[in-house]
Amino acid sequence: MAKKTADHAITALDLTGAAGDPTYAGVTSFMRRKYTKDVDDADVIVWGIPLDTSVSNRSGARFGPQAIRRASAIMDNDPQYPFAMDIFEKMAVADYGDCAFDYGRIWEVPDIIEREATRLLETGAFLFTLGGDHYITWPLLKAHAELHGPLALVQFDAHQDTWADDGERIDHGNFVTRAVREGIIDPAHSIQIGIRTVAPDDFGIEILFGDDVEEMTAHEIAEAIRERVGSKPCYVTFDIDCLDPAYAPGTGTPVAGGPSSAKMLSVLRKLGFLDIRGADVVEVAPAYDHADITAIAGAAVAMYMLGLRAEKLAEMED
Repeated sequence: MAKKTADHAITALDLTGAAGDPTYAGVTSFMRRKYTKDVDDADVIVWGIPLDTSVSNRSGARFGPQAIRRASAIMDNDPQYPFAMDIFEKMAVADYGDCAFDYGRIWEVPDIIEREATRLLETGAFLFTLGGDHYITWPLLKAHAELHGPLALVQFDAHQDTWADDGERIDHGNFVTRAVREGIIDPAHSIQIGIRTVAPDDFGIEILFGDDVEEMTAHEIAEAIRERVGSKPCYVTFDIDCLDPAYAPGTGTPVAGGPSSAKMLSVLRKLGFLDIRGADVVEVAPAYDHADITAIAGAAVAMYMLGLRAEKLAEMED
């Protein structure tokens, strides 16, 4: 208990270790991680991008980072399931807060996101981003690909996001189109899981549709991802509307017929073989949520991604 302090998010002495705050009180960062702009010693940086001006249906994902952080508070103090350990014991994680931009100058936002992501990646830390709508994945992909080269995309989503793009639209439905056309992602090693809509083009990306996912086990889905991505460096993006609205009502473009949170979390748990270079969870819109169902699912997705990272770091130490 010596390292534990009240309001851990601002009083923590370093970036490792569990917090001592009650789940129902205290300053709410992501899983009680220290709020700081000093991230040079971080293994993982969590930050939020509260953007939702590019949505095609219901707005509100700008409140997603706040909601996910709030829902994550319950997951800090105990060893995290299913990893059966304190994932922060040795992995230094900082909550960097949110990306700052002028909502009235939306045309400037993509470059702002990309520049800030690039600066954070230059620290050598793994960057996990809380959205915000799915447009944010475009500048994030650009920043990651600049560092790592073209990436495989592992996309959990109800939508393909391959709608028409003129190179200028700020739209949450075309980031895949732009990423393929500009060589940011490699479609031959990319896969989309949970798709329940039809878009103009698939660009050669493998698709596991909603009815496919319904018939497959979590193990079979993970193996399909393994076969497609292989050892290629990849980026994982999880649009919360991948889940059926019964498990994620708080989102802007819900589509019936999706998988449960339990099934998709089970898939994530099995992705330790991937060479994940960056990740995000997007489209949590708490205004349409009930009892924080969607925010809890989004926080769990984020925690699972950090758990996989903690295991990867432990393997590297061994």
